[in-house]
Amino acid sequence: MTYSIGIDIGSGAIKSVLFEHDGDDHRWIAKRCERIRKRDPFDLARQGYEEVLEEAGLKPEEIDYVATTGEGENIAFATGHFYSMTTHARGGVFLEPEAKAVFDVGALNGRAIRVDERGKVLSYKMTSQCASGSGQFLENIARYLGVAVEEIGPLSCQSTDPEKVSSICAVLAETDVINMVSRGIPTSDILKGIHLSMASRIVKLLKVTGIKDGTVLITGGLALDSGLLAAIQEEMANEKIAVKAINHEDSIYAGAIGAAIWGEFRHHKLAELQSRTAA
Repeated sequence: MTYSIGIDIGSGAIKSVLFEHDGDDHRWIAKRCERIRKRDPFDLARQGYEEVLEEAGLKPEEIDYVATTGEGENIAFATGHFYSMTTHARGGVFLEPEAKAVFDVGALNGRAIRVDERGKVLSYKMTSQCASGSGQFLENIARYLGVAVEEIGPLSCQSTDPEKVSSICAVLAETDVINMVSRGIPTSDILKGIHLSMASRIVKLLKVTGIKDGTVLITGGLALDSGLLAAIQEEMANEKIAVKAINHEDSIYAGAIGAAIWGEFRHHKLAELQSRTAA
């Protein structure tokens, strides 16, 4: 029996998970998610690490591997670091074993990742540096509209005549939204239009990876945005793509989960190597 902790330091939140491993059986026993909100990410990472240990009733010396991902390269108490694309791929397949692709919608960018049944990355495509398809952009728009983040999805789903944002530039898109407000466009139609614009870019990226059928799991901070998920499903239908887009209640933890599982894999391989060397 081995234990590993995965810590995903994103631009908007810190996610920490603790796993128990018995061969190929990976059991999730603790999790924490904390929004950064101008606080020190490294302090929050330490806090998440300590809290999952406390929840599981374990001590630091009982953990075999502490794996970081995202912006966590410099976490002093970590054993090793993994590239976030590989951790989201592995974590996505853990949450949805039937997934043929994972789309990570983060605070600053988005990534389409085609995977095999083991969570290995087969191909990928990222958004450009422009942030109009990101969580931060959507939060900025919601703030301007006076809407709480948790209201975005339900309001978008109430839209009857969405006003699609044409610009792919975040700055120009925000200007579009200001113009919509001045024209009296309802908030729900503005949000649905933004979701449709984001969904169009997401579907295009998924097509580039080569996925043509099966299930794609949405991960990252916007994974539980019901309005965005509905817009992606709508765009899939419009493009006549036989791909089912879904989310999971724990989608935000995909990167941390993948880090924990890859950490255990690396620990196992290192232990094998040391055993052969000793022999």
